[in-house]
Amino acid sequence: MKKVLAFVMVCGLAAAFVACGGKKAEEAAAAADSTVNAVVDSAAAVVDSAAAAVDSAASLVK
Repeated sequence: MKKVLAFVMVCGLAAAFVACGGKKAEEAAAAADSTVNAVVDSAAAVVDSAAAAVDSAASLVK
């Protein structure tokens, strides 16, 4: 009887740990998404700046 009770308790604790662990992964994914969006926005700004510099240089050459 003690072994059965111990097994049930271990299963309950394992289920509790698994259920509580999901939020950290979701928060980490959300943080990674926001970081990726920030990097993409920065890269877009650099590309736009480079395009403006090329256009400016091209107008000087003509």
